[in-house]
Amino acid sequence: MKVLSISPHTDDAVVASGGSISRILEEGAQVFYLGLSIAEESVPPGFPKNAVESETRLATQELGIDPKKVYVQHFPVRRFNEHRQEILDLLVRLRNEIKPDMVFVPTTVDIHQDHEVVTRESIRAFRNWCSIYGYDIPWNDLYGTKMNVFYELNERHMEMKLKAVSCLKSQIAKKASYLTAQYLRSIAIERGVRIKTEYAEVYEAIRDIRRIH
Repeated sequence: MKVLSISPHTDDAVVASGGSISRILEEGAQVFYLGLSIAEESVPPGFPKNAVESETRLATQELGIDPKKVYVQHFPVRRFNEHRQEILDLLVRLRNEIKPDMVFVPTTVDIHQDHEVVTRESIRAFRNWCSIYGYDIPWNDLYGTKMNVFYELNERHMEMKLKAVSCLKSQIAKKASYLTAQYLRSIAIERGVRIKTEYAEVYEAIRDIRRIH
């Protein structure tokens, strides 16, 4: 199985679905990772402008993704709407090259302007080709009602995710509470409670296609 994880800003998918990625890799799938913006304008003082890119490359390696399968673009943060067609063209090209069975994108109820563009263009690019699942970023989700696919995780997957997130030094420097081990464990525990397991990550089934192989 081939999985393409699409991250509007290069660190988003590590934070939202790092545990699932580590589990999917463990189960033998190939994972490809696309980051569309390194958000140079949002890097805190004292860090190089490409900090998020280098940190995300380290983080994806910690999850076990082959560095050759990590793609990083430089679309300007908070201005994806100006580059909608370029983003769609890129997604179509990767669709034809990778031929994924499953794509991870932000959920359809994510209100961040860049995330909205990525999800909408991903649906256009992949809707007839493969399954599309929306990962949950709670602080961008006003509704939380569409999350209906649960990925069970164990302690090993959580440790890999936490180690990956710890690579995001420039983002941690912003004192973002959602990057703390305490928060990441607590949200995974809360999702795990819903399916009577220790930890879980949760997704919206935007498109669920089961092919005959």
